[in-house]
Amino acid sequence: MLATAIILFREVLEAALLIAIVLGASRGIAHRGRWVSGGVGFGLLGAAGVAYLASTASSLLSGDGQALLNAGILLTAVGMLTWHNVWMATHARELRAELNAVGAEVESGSKPLTALLLVTAMAVMREGSEAVLFLWAIAAGGAESSGMGMGALVGIAAGVLAGVLLYRGLLRIPVRHFFGVTSWLILFLAAGLSAQAAGFLNQAGWLPALGHGIWNTSHLLDQNSLSGQLLHVLVGYTARPSGIQIVFYLATLLVILALMYRPRRRSM
Repeated sequence: MLATAIILFREVLEAALLIAIVLGASRGIAHRGRWVSGGVGFGLLGAAGVAYLASTASSLLSGDGQALLNAGILLTAVGMLTWHNVWMATHARELRAELNAVGAEVESGSKPLTALLLVTAMAVMREGSEAVLFLWAIAAGGAESSGMGMGALVGIAAGVLAGVLLYRGLLRIPVRHFFGVTSWLILFLAAGLSAQAAGFLNQAGWLPALGHGIWNTSHLLDQNSLSGQLLHVLVGYTARPSGIQIVFYLATLLVILALMYRPRRRSM
């Protein structure tokens, strides 16, 4: 539940902020709300299409094929989470400038109103498609559908509320603090998903195990307990991990951390 809420909060907040920038940059343009709303609708339809394709592909596979599909989705999600943390930290200002430029061009008449629809649709579709893949990856890792449903509702509601409050200037917390906290949570979530992908690849015979049950912490925290399941979904906790899972987990942590802090070292 918590992992789902974090992912959707982040995705919805990003989409809400992008929409808020477009609305702010196009303030004073007649019927801008209709075009932006239309963009949101088309973006959601595009994300639904991605969900349908993923579901169809899953239903056609079984056995090793299903394991490979799950591993592929998990690794895709890891890559996108990595891109999220790194790209947003270094290009957020550029993105805001580009969106403001589109609004100004529409207001001046150099671009048609459909530009508002297209920009909004692409933003919502991108965030929505990413959310679909992330949720699929969490489900592949063994999360319960009921908990994911509750987490989705909490994450969406919190993201929309935070976006609206930030847009209206009612929430004085800097956006970077929101993304700073979620970036660290997503770091461990990505490492956990990577380890689970390694498990699927080992199951399909594509990777060696490098040893089974390298350690056993079941006596300290049972993986099947409520807290164990929560940590499994959130940070990839496994009571008896294989060697290849440990390698993937640590490698993902180190790579993402190196990419996250590289821009900071350059700017010092």
